[in-house]
Amino acid sequence: MSGLFSLDSWSTVWTHRESFLLGLGNTLQTAVCALALAFIIGAALGLMSTSGNKPLRIVARIYVEFVQNTPLLLQLCFLYYALAFAGVSLGVIRTGIIALGVYTGAYMGEVVRAAIESVPKGQFEAAQAQGFSYLQRMGYIILPQSIPVMLPPMVNQVVNLFKNTSCLYIVGGADLISVTYSFVTGASTGGAYAPAYIVCGVIFFVVCFPLSTLAARWEASLKERKGSVNANLKTANKKVELKEAA
Repeated sequence: MSGLFSLDSWSTVWTHRESFLLGLGNTLQTAVCALALAFIIGAALGLMSTSGNKPLRIVARIYVEFVQNTPLLLQLCFLYYALAFAGVSLGVIRTGIIALGVYTGAYMGEVVRAAIESVPKGQFEAAQAQGFSYLQRMGYIILPQSIPVMLPPMVNQVVNLFKNTSCLYIVGGADLISVTYSFVTGASTGGAYAPAYIVCGVIFFVVCFPLSTLAARWEASLKERKGSVNANLKTANKKVELKEAA
């Protein structure tokens, strides 16, 4: 039953398709909730990193550096087992949501920071000269210009987050990878290794590939638009110079 082309193996996978769908549902639930948490953390870190408040910038920097330079698996295991030993049981899914949200939030924060810093400083100075507060400057002037810049890398982070849900397997989660492993080692389903893992890989691919493609096209479109704007500015400057010379 272990052969790649064995009809029995594929039949077994099809018969137990509800298990794979359950794993996919848990993976999507974890990813969506973790993504919401990551967006909140990322937005807060981005604003803190670009604020004029030095303590806030330091706190944001410490958070980003610590989270990015420690493995996600370590953070997940720490949350799951440390909370369990402390008598707090959140369950695998909720622990995964927190761990993935905290981890991805650090990367989202860097995306937001870089996008905000890509806006010309003259925009900040002009908004400040108009008497806008920091939040007003961000809400009305800066963020509307930085959102198109941050969207492509954010989509890539969404893809990474979805793939990182596989880390729940290490704490016995009910995600797609964990369900697949349970399937191939089950008493009645064990042996259908190749078909089961192929189906699992195809599901991940079907979800991630469109998002990766969208991010790549978005980024290419943004670069093309930026190049077109720069070309127009150069043409306008040349016309001005020619008029001045005449």
